[in-house]
Amino acid sequence: MKLVSWNVNGFRAVLKKGFEKTFKELDADIFCLQETKMQPDQHDFEPEGYYMYFNSAVRKGYSSTALFSKVKPLSVHFGINIDHHDQEGRVITAEFESFYVVTVYTPNAQRDLARLDYRMTWEDDFQNYIDQLDAKKPVIVCGDLNVAHQPIDLKNPTSNRKNAGFTEEERSKMTQFLGRGYVDSFRYLYPDLENRYTWWSYMFESRQRNVGWRIDYFLVSERLKSAIEEALILDHIMGSDHCPVALILNNNKG
Repeated sequence: MKLVSWNVNGFRAVLKKGFEKTFKELDADIFCLQETKMQPDQHDFEPEGYYMYFNSAVRKGYSSTALFSKVKPLSVHFGINIDHHDQEGRVITAEFESFYVVTVYTPNAQRDLARLDYRMTWEDDFQNYIDQLDAKKPVIVCGDLNVAHQPIDLKNPTSNRKNAGFTEEERSKMTQFLGRGYVDSFRYLYPDLENRYTWWSYMFESRQRNVGWRIDYFLVSERLKSAIEEALILDHIMGSDHCPVALILNNNKG
């Protein structure tokens, strides 16, 4: 089974940059998008053979997520059941026979850390939501988690220690999340692999120079880790300031 996750930084924009061709070539069983920045009636993309689900922010042109699946989910849920979090369209949960898939666009703490306190509250509430799902069946969490967990996960850790996405507070919440029984699929397979990133600033030719951050993840419940066959960073695919990430699972394990 192949899953793909991509922060497209505007779905309508990426549709003009060859997204449809990329979507077909990747041929994912489940394809998740973050930061679509659109309302459900604003897209003209309806891939054959997929069920489609959109969660849009109340504020137009902001945040928002989407999920495409070849198999019809048993159920689909939008948000995490907390109203003040669920105004921004950040989470879609699709339930399948033997697991849940949750796509998430985690709130950014912002350059001046103006939303760091909110981010900390979000982290606890989101992790509790995932634990509630995990009590029923294994969970696959994918998306832009807006944190580089360890120094290996960004090019310039020293100069970014107090910047959004690499603060001690955000990194500690990621450690806490994994400690509750989840596995970072990429680091599970490649614990020491350096210079693999999923986001690059548009400034200073950052992508050309590979000055990036790994902030897009597939996390899986601990009991699914034996099913991980491959975790990929598809940094050859352009169209956004992020690149897609992929997870390949063996359906017969886990």
